[in-house]
Amino acid sequence: MEYFVNCNSSTLAPYTTPLDALRAAHLYRRLGFSASVQTINAAVGQSAEALVDNLVDQALAAPPIPAPVWADWNNDNYPEDDDLARQVRRAQQEEFEIAYGNALLNNNLRDRLSFFWHNHFVTEIDVYRCNSFLYYYINCLQRNAIGNFKTFVSEIGLTSAMLYYLDGARNRGNNPNENYARELYELFTLGEGNNYTEEDIIETAKSLSGYTNRGDVGCTQVTFNPEQFNTDNKTIFGQTGNWGYDDTIDILFNERPNEIANFICKKLYEYFIHPDSDDGTGNAQTIITGLAATFLANNFELAPVLRQLFKSQHFFDENAIGVIIKSPFDLYLALVKETNFAYDDNIVQNIVDSSRLIGQEMFDPFDVAGWQRDREWINTNFIIGRWLTSEVFVQGFFQSNPEQFRTFGIEATGANGATETDPNIVARAIIDKLLPKGLLTDVDYDRAIVVFREPYEDNNVYETGLWNMTLQDASTQVYLLLLHLVREPEFQLK
Repeated sequence: MEYFVNCNSSTLAPYTTPLDALRAAHLYRRLGFSASVQTINAAVGQSAEALVDNLVDQALAAPPIPAPVWADWNNDNYPEDDDLARQVRRAQQEEFEIAYGNALLNNNLRDRLSFFWHNHFVTEIDVYRCNSFLYYYINCLQRNAIGNFKTFVSEIGLTSAMLYYLDGARNRGNNPNENYARELYELFTLGEGNNYTEEDIIETAKSLSGYTNRGDVGCTQVTFNPEQFNTDNKTIFGQTGNWGYDDTIDILFNERPNEIANFICKKLYEYFIHPDSDDGTGNAQTIITGLAATFLANNFELAPVLRQLFKSQHFFDENAIGVIIKSPFDLYLALVKETNFAYDDNIVQNIVDSSRLIGQEMFDPFDVAGWQRDREWINTNFIIGRWLTSEVFVQGFFQSNPEQFRTFGIEATGANGATETDPNIVARAIIDKLLPKGLLTDVDYDRAIVVFREPYEDNNVYETGLWNMTLQDASTQVYLLLLHLVREPEFQLK
């Protein structure tokens, strides 16, 4: 049973009410890794249709990360000394971690989606161990993140990262390896046991054979070797012929379109709306069915599906807000985005390293099924680490520049933020900015406000109306409040 029960009964009908701050923030939390006060304020009053179209169009136009100088390196390009070679490889990987971390921060929906697909079309760099393979794998995720899903499936299966990870590079015609064929159906397109047989897997493995030419030098990109291709007739989903790779993808999408559409739309629903798609009322399945129809009508293009979902009453329903547990990357990236605190590549690397500590290692999901998400993020192994690392980030930002805490507090409060004399109003504004639906009870608010008020509690400035956010220790007040909030249950939600 999931942590939250899905009670969302709204439909896919367009949401036509101008966006308020709550729903504008919700949109940015789900379509990216949240947004600054200024961005949210600019979205208030806009229509969901216009804003969603703009964000989807941005995602479609976003270029992938430029190729690093080592994008086409093989082992001959590295130092002969093993220790030096390891140092160079590690430096390259860190360089690319920072590049991708910045992409997550800056590219909203496009890299929210590329990160989603990284946990769908899973590979683990610890298995294939080639930075050039990593680059082209992420490039494939970024280019196809909001494109045509059939094209995506075709391209991802031929990346060297995937060919090594799921043994496609060892799939010889006279000795077929079934690993990729199985995951192609079970994890990538149809779902476990969903209208395919063991014989389909065996025959598909034969049709995918031949991509075994790995070159004489390690980390050379895999290419097709016709001598290793199985030339027998194969029967896949009732279709018989001397099928090859492209034929197999065509047959899959021609013979199992409904299964593919439902499976992918269900995953998108669970990622963007609610982890519980099997609610007792069937409301979620109704939404998934509607999205699947759109997916099919648009020949497996992802953008129309996402436009429909993000513009819907279902997406903006009260019961869709604040019901997904943040991943480690969500935790830290949202903190940076929502506060608009200054960051650099060192901060991004710290985010990557901290996420690794609490269960989400960039480029290296746990296994082929990916990170399990939601309640797994807040189990007893990780929750204390989430608190402590979040505190470390808040402390680091304060040490770097305390004034940005004052700025955030003023901006969160609104037009009168600098002159507001009631600390309760300012504290509540900050709380409601950082937490999707605020704190649960008035007692929780009171406890947080006490923390915020503490630096000036004995100075009579509150009673005399002399307090405001321009006072010297106002930045410290915001800092203390943030340290308090990162340990609140509601901070774990988006």
